[in-house]
Amino acid sequence: MCSIFGIFGLQAGDDLPALRRHALDLSQRQRHRGPDWSGVYVDAGAILVHERLAIVDPAGGSQPLLSQDGGLALAVNGEIYNHTELKAELAQPYAFQTGSDCEVINALYREDSPASFLNRLNGIFAFALWDRDQQRVLIARDPIGVVPLYWGHDKDGRLVVASELKSLVDICADAAQFPPGHWYDSATDTLTRYYVRPWRDYDAVEGVEADRVELREAFERAVHRQLMTDVPYGVLLSGGLDSSLVAAVAARYARHRIEDGDQSEAWWPRLHSFAIGLKGSPDLAAAAIAAEALGTVHHGFEYTFEEGLDALPEVIRHVETYDVTTIRASTPMFLLARRIKAMGVKMVLSGEGSDEIFGGYLYFHKAPNAREFHEELVRKLDALNNYDCLRANKSMMAWGVEPRVPFLDREFLDVAMRIDAKHKMVGQGPQGARRIEKAVLREAFEGYLPESILWRQKEQFSDGVGYGWIDGLKAHAEAQISDRVMAAADKRFVHNPPQTKEAYYYRHVFEQYFPTHAAAETVPGGKSIACSSPAAIAWDASFASMADPSGRAVAGVHEQALA
Repeated sequence: MCSIFGIFGLQAGDDLPALRRHALDLSQRQRHRGPDWSGVYVDAGAILVHERLAIVDPAGGSQPLLSQDGGLALAVNGEIYNHTELKAELAQPYAFQTGSDCEVINALYREDSPASFLNRLNGIFAFALWDRDQQRVLIARDPIGVVPLYWGHDKDGRLVVASELKSLVDICADAAQFPPGHWYDSATDTLTRYYVRPWRDYDAVEGVEADRVELREAFERAVHRQLMTDVPYGVLLSGGLDSSLVAAVAARYARHRIEDGDQSEAWWPRLHSFAIGLKGSPDLAAAAIAAEALGTVHHGFEYTFEEGLDALPEVIRHVETYDVTTIRASTPMFLLARRIKAMGVKMVLSGEGSDEIFGGYLYFHKAPNAREFHEELVRKLDALNNYDCLRANKSMMAWGVEPRVPFLDREFLDVAMRIDAKHKMVGQGPQGARRIEKAVLREAFEGYLPESILWRQKEQFSDGVGYGWIDGLKAHAEAQISDRVMAAADKRFVHNPPQTKEAYYYRHVFEQYFPTHAAAETVPGGKSIACSSPAAIAWDASFASMADPSGRAVAGVHEQALA
């Protein structure tokens, strides 16, 4: 995981040395993502800058990655987990210049169309590929948007791309997110969606049974793939179901080296796990139980409310959002990343995506039928790039720690999302038993975790780190934002006006770093109840009046579902 920056559409008369310096200065704003090395490529049509976090082939995988003839220059932020298989499938020889997993993209470009080869990549990525001979740039982002990417045009009309908004905010009046699952081709000036799956339509999955063995094996393969690394790594372990399953499966493979087909002992055979919370938090207690059962080398860190509050401005600058839930959850994750970095760990596996695939949020108890349940899952997956993926990636990468998310593995998604949503629904179960959220996933992994962890009720991360965290944030915002100022919120912030004093406070801080209208538009809005999409508020009349992103907004939902 790294950062990329590119300027395309250079013309005769452009001052290349000055533009090169300009590109380096802008790329430096995101160097926290790649502190290990900086690489630059310049020709008459393009400039590419890459800030590297060395995970695979640390000694020889520096970027931009050039083809042997120099005709292709590639800058990638991400990992291609199936690069070995893709190399074996090449129809013609390609002279690889490094051991980087990402270099296979150059080889695929030479022999296949983007629409085809992008759908063969299993990984998390955002890249810009420059074809010098055709004066053509290809830009693409992974299917779910695990890796961030922004683009826009400078005052001279040149196309500019960057991993983070902060590199574009003051040079591109039209700075925007590059959409996940899409590719752009400058040769035709077209933006094309390549990731379109049948399971997006409920009619395509209706009647499909839940094969728990297939589900478990697909997830095990996903975790195994994502252990690809040449540097020390660990797992985030909140003690909730999702992170605990990731840790449980990773522990089964940790002793062998994935890159040589499990033939040799791993370079770092002891699996380390990490958790954070306020003193006495639910997550710290549950994580300790899970870690003991799994045999990980566990590190549970405490932080104080004051330490979290002190970090808030930097958190907002790094995560580049004013969304309330995201900031609440990003702050402890940001602090945890700093602790992890201090221990020499450069990559972690995390549990993001499970709630969106299986309906883990408590408001899903109110879904009226399987069709609407499934349609909400698809809406949530489509929005992940703005919320949980953005939080995990930017909070961790603020300190040069790469997060990987096995639940969002492409192959696993196809297995899990083609299950009829009736098997994922919550509420009344057989013989009147309570059916808890994500029951089908829990059932698939019986025996992998202590029962108290396997069947632990959902806690949103910002709640699980300690309930005093959210309460303290609300109280702080109440003290900072007067009623008079709040009353004029829609006049000061025309786009997505904040609805609470806490939201106003975050928006005020965001504006200091990202003052443009285009920057404000990169953050979605709309009412939410416990992390729902705005559409799901229609499931219960009471939702509209008590909308709050915390899971506590639907406290008692289990009992209501069974009444």
